[in-house]
Amino acid sequence: MRKFPEKLQIVIILPLNWPLRTSVQVSSNAARLNVQTHGGDDDVTVRSIMFLSLSSPISIENALIPFKPRSSRSQTPGIRSHPLPSNPLSLPRSAAAAAAFKEETRQFAPGGDFPPDEESLPAGLRRDLMPRHVAVIMDGNVRWEKRRGLPAGSGHQAGVRSVRELIKLSSKWGIGVLTVFAFSYDNWNRSKMEVGFLMTLFEKMITAEIDNLARDGVRISIIGDSSKLPKSLQKVISDAEERTKDNSRLHLIVAVSYSGKYDVVQACKSICHKVKDGLVQVDDINESLVEQELETNCTEFPYPDLLIRTGGDIRVSNFLLWQLAYTELFFVSALWPDFGKAEFAEALTSFQRRQRRYGGR
Repeated sequence: MRKFPEKLQIVIILPLNWPLRTSVQVSSNAARLNVQTHGGDDDVTVRSIMFLSLSSPISIENALIPFKPRSSRSQTPGIRSHPLPSNPLSLPRSAAAAAAFKEETRQFAPGGDFPPDEESLPAGLRRDLMPRHVAVIMDGNVRWEKRRGLPAGSGHQAGVRSVRELIKLSSKWGIGVLTVFAFSYDNWNRSKMEVGFLMTLFEKMITAEIDNLARDGVRISIIGDSSKLPKSLQKVISDAEERTKDNSRLHLIVAVSYSGKYDVVQACKSICHKVKDGLVQVDDINESLVEQELETNCTEFPYPDLLIRTGGDIRVSNFLLWQLAYTELFFVSALWPDFGKAEFAEALTSFQRRQRRYGGR
């Protein structure tokens, strides 16, 4: 058996959402590997520890080699070893193969599963100061397409990409709740063509993204007056909410046909009915009771810590009027399709530099 060199570079198989090429530095007597991945937008240090047997013979003629132990058990007491797939450089090409691949590679992490996919924060941001709830008014889609001379609807389609990016970053950066204002109740006054396009776009987006969101631990809730939505969209929404109700990594709340004024009015009506039925006394009505009747009662953190509005306008436009009482506001001139990682990091940095006093000193 050839003795290990002091350092050795090998290739191991990783989950589908990790870059394929992975450099691993390992000393001759180590059984704990710190993995450094390369190939995405940035190099990412994976904060997982992988246990492998280092007692098997390995050819070291090439710098990049598959690692496969001789047996399924380590010869070093207390250390587990696991055989790697026979072809570690091939990726599955079907859903069934992907599922089998995930199950096959599950054993390579302690505890039988891989840790959440986390991303290093941009410089200047602190994870412990992240807002628990971020709300966003996504404004500027139509202006974006007009400035570029693009067909109607192009801006809304481009805006979907920004929504995807915001969901991904919120999940990775430790934000618990993300609420996006997708369609105001007042928007029903727009042309039938635009409204119809938006309803179809919502339905297609939820249908296309539900598998990824469910897999990534995202819970979906829709708030607003759903009675005016197309029946097919109502069905898609109901199915998405039911499928993701037990997820907890990120709570995504989408406001569709939503009005902040109506939200308060419907809460008042509900409380009045309870008073009439003798379930609540007038003296029992307080802020907590009103909060329980608002549509954001679906989440653990109903009050946004930070509101972001794109497009340059400086107003809240009938959005979460009760819930925004002590929310920090951030307005940016970038149109929604242009809002990305850098702009989101800027908004979060601004939030983390502020002192929230809630009326005190």
